[in-house]
Amino acid sequence: MGQVGRRRFLLLAAGAVGGGAAGLWGAHRDDDRGCPRVTRTTHALGTEVSLTVRHPQPEVAERAIAAAFGELQLVQRLMSIYDSGSQLSRLNRDGRLESPHLHLVAVLREAQRASAASEGAFDVTVQPLWEAFAAAQKQQRLPTAVEVAAARLLVDWRQVEVHDDRIRCLRPGVRITLNGIAQGYATDRVLAVLRAHGIEHALINAGELNSLGQSERGGAWRVGIQHPRRTDAYVALADLDGRALATSGDYNTKFSADGHYNHILDPCSGYSPTELASASVVAPSATLADALSTALFVLGPDGGLALLAQNPGADALLITKDGETIATAGFPLRAEGNAA
Repeated sequence: MGQVGRRRFLLLAAGAVGGGAAGLWGAHRDDDRGCPRVTRTTHALGTEVSLTVRHPQPEVAERAIAAAFGELQLVQRLMSIYDSGSQLSRLNRDGRLESPHLHLVAVLREAQRASAASEGAFDVTVQPLWEAFAAAQKQQRLPTAVEVAAARLLVDWRQVEVHDDRIRCLRPGVRITLNGIAQGYATDRVLAVLRAHGIEHALINAGELNSLGQSERGGAWRVGIQHPRRTDAYVALADLDGRALATSGDYNTKFSADGHYNHILDPCSGYSPTELASASVVAPSATLADALSTALFVLGPDGGLALLAQNPGADALLITKDGETIATAGFPLRAEGNAA
């Protein structure tokens, strides 16, 4: 689990907008069904966020997007590790937090469920490990085995106690990063806000992807999943079929030139997993897809697919470091996206 830039998507839906580093695919236009499209971008939780909303009344779309961006900013104010005043930063600094916001309580409980189900492969307390690698990188080196072992002693999701009115770290030095789940949670919150404003057709790219209704083509919103070894290419096309999509990959934040050491860290070993280059997951919620993509990346193909089988409605597309593609039967691939 890392800090920023874990995943990248190319959005392809007949003039849809590409989010983040993927850029723009096609021109903004109104469709021929009398349902104009409004697209707006902002920055939250370490990534560029893009919302595309289709509605007969553009002013309704604008209000819905403004409300969704407000919800995003709330999630960021609660969960950003870079904001010293966020509730997460206060929890990490003080070891406890009184009267936490219900969003923070909800996301930590989802994280604990993911940790239990994955036997610790997903663990929000990996922050000390990330800090060890980041500190060593500033000195143009890798952390020593002693430094990794010392950080590893602070990693244990069971040391976080979550109640409605209080969150507490049971061991001094435990620190939390929500980068492996907060973007998924934010995506789900945006979806809920858009629905509450009467939006029936939308594409959400908040680091993870989700959608409502149909694209201009009259079918599912279509996305291209970033090739883990080619920044200008996708490895597959997928149609968002009512499920959210999240990807974890080894290709953005690196601690070594060859990428062998990167921002996704195995809570058990303290080092980056060695089998996968990327793991894409579709699931009923973006929160679940986000957590599962990280857990599958850590577990590798065998353990990851076993975990996936325990989650109804979840499917995966895995790319190994030697370029092999592994897709479960229900992953919504488009035939033309099967080849890299």
